[in-house]
Amino acid sequence: MDSARSSRDIYLRNPDQRLVKVIVSGPFGVGKTTIIRTLSEIPPLQTEEMMTATGAIVDHLDGVRDKTTTTVGLDYGRMSLGDDLALCLFGTPGQQRFHALWKDITRGALGALILADTRRIADSFEVMGLIEEQGIRYAVALNVFPDSPAYPEADLRQALDLAPETPLITCDARDRDTSLAALLALAEHLLALPALEQS
Repeated sequence: MDSARSSRDIYLRNPDQRLVKVIVSGPFGVGKTTIIRTLSEIPPLQTEEMMTATGAIVDHLDGVRDKTTTTVGLDYGRMSLGDDLALCLFGTPGQQRFHALWKDITRGALGALILADTRRIADSFEVMGLIEEQGIRYAVALNVFPDSPAYPEADLRQALDLAPETPLITCDARDRDTSLAALLALAEHLLALPALEQS
C-alpha cells in the first residue's frame, strides 16, 4: 500500500501543476538520453536501440566510435520545479535521418536545452539552426567528456554564434547537480525574455 502510494505521488505530485514542454536537443551521441535519465523524477521513456552496421553507414560516428545504442524516436522525462511547475523534457534524436520528427516533437515547446561537445563543436550548428527555425529560445550546455578540450568562453560563444543573452553552461550529463544547473539556466533565461524583448 505504501509503495503504491509513493509511486502515485511521483507521477501525480500535484495534479494542478503547470506543465511546460522543454526540448533537449543536440547532435548524435552528445548525451541527451543521459541527461534526461539523470534529471527525470519518473522512470524516463526511452526509445534506444542497438546500433547496427547499416546505421553506422548513414550516421556520422566521428568522435562517438564507442557508442552502441541510439535514440530512434524520442526520450521523455519530467522534473518538478516546486509544487506548481513541472518541466516535461522531450529529447530529440540527433541523426539527420530523423529530422522529419522534429516539427512534431518541438511543437508547443517553451524552450530548448541544446547539448554540445567541444570535441566536435561544428556538429551542433545544424541542430541550433533547426531550433532557431522553430522560433524556440534556447540555452547551450557543453557536456564534458574525459577528453573534452577546454576553450575560453568567449571563443566558444563566437564559434557557436551565440547572442549575448543566450546562456552557455558546462555540465556533466551523468551528474544531477550540473545537469540541474543547466536546466535552471534555461528556465531563468526564459523567465527573463519578456524584459529583454521590451527593452
